[in-house]
Amino acid sequence: MLHEIEQIPDAAAACYEKTQDVRLPTAVPYLGMGSSYFAPLALKFQGVDIQPEPASEYFHYLSEDKKKPLGVLISQSGKSSEVLWCRDLFEQTIAIVNDEQSPLALHERNQKPILLHAGEEKCTSSKTYINTLIALYSGHSIDAKPAINVLQQSMPKYAQWGNEAAEIIFERIRQKRLNGIYVLGSGPNQATALMGALGIQESTKLAASGMSAAQFDHGPKEAAKDAAIISIEAPGPAYARTQNILKTAQKAGAKIIQFHEQG
Repeated sequence: MLHEIEQIPDAAAACYEKTQDVRLPTAVPYLGMGSSYFAPLALKFQGVDIQPEPASEYFHYLSEDKKKPLGVLISQSGKSSEVLWCRDLFEQTIAIVNDEQSPLALHERNQKPILLHAGEEKCTSSKTYINTLIALYSGHSIDAKPAINVLQQSMPKYAQWGNEAAEIIFERIRQKRLNGIYVLGSGPNQATALMGALGIQESTKLAASGMSAAQFDHGPKEAAKDAAIISIEAPGPAYARTQNILKTAQKAGAKIIQFHEQG
């Protein structure tokens, strides 16, 4: 997993260069599972007019048994069963995939697939998550190059932060003082909070939850004692409230692990 994470900057740069001509529609469903559902949320909370939904819930509850003109289907493998179910709900589909020979990419009503160029992943979808963001940004005329530059320059800093954060959590485990792991992010960072919690679960087999800081304030804060809270922070409208929520959680006995990235 660490090796795959270290490949993120190069994979991101490759995806950026190869998706500059991509154009994606607005006002249509963007369907995926796991990280493929999380990534479009980042754009939704930046005000891009798209409709991210879990593919399973869309298929069972939102499709209304009516075929719509167009949908964007996202799957790292191109084989996710719930995403494949949704192929026949649209007259045409746009597939965002890592494998151009996958069933999703080769479907008869699919336009030319958008490839993620993330390479092989045997652990969590870390490269795929970042590259899905990049493909979506390119498709909606948002230039991801400045963020990729920060990513390439800052990986050693991120690795150091990861080691320090892990040691804090492991110490809590050793002391039997870990009541839960929460990853919080506001606005577009909710997507990365959800992805972070997924990665923690897949790598440690411990329960972790991703959500907005405001959502944490409505119920989950009651479990703050002996919890580890990872807070993804950047300047924005919810910053001040987030800090107040974290102070309250800290007073209740939570260990706060803050991640700041101005870029």
